[in-house]
Amino acid sequence: MTNNDTLRRLRYALDINDDAVAELIALTGRATTADEVANWLKREDEPGHVEIADAELCRFLDGLIISKRGPHPSGNVPEPLEFLSNNEILKKLRIALELKEDGVLAVFKKADFNVTKAELGSFFRKEGHRNYRKVPEQVLRKFIHGLSV
Repeated sequence: MTNNDTLRRLRYALDINDDAVAELIALTGRATTADEVANWLKREDEPGHVEIADAELCRFLDGLIISKRGPHPSGNVPEPLEFLSNNEILKKLRIALELKEDGVLAVFKKADFNVTKAELGSFFRKEGHRNYRKVPEQVLRKFIHGLSV
């Protein structure tokens, strides 16, 4: 799943428009227009399609966190990650939506997808930890789908 697909699915699941996406990104200090967002949301075969970089998707997710939970107490905005893994996307969504373990499992259940507590815990471990596991695309896709149900 590309970053564009992820943004497209999140926009649908969270029921937000292009202007709202641009406003979320602007919360991180980068000015973005609704036209730029519209080009990110176009399908690959449509004219004007632009690939969204990991850093821009990260800014969107960070903006979502800021809008839902407020700015960091220090007032600092996190620097966007140059490489955004599915694990990081899942972590940022969990933080933005203030979901605990049971909440995340409930979202998966809405999508008719079974994830064990141990498996879920392995997704949120630090890379390099012996129990760390990468989030497969299907798992991220099902989580986003569960948000929209």
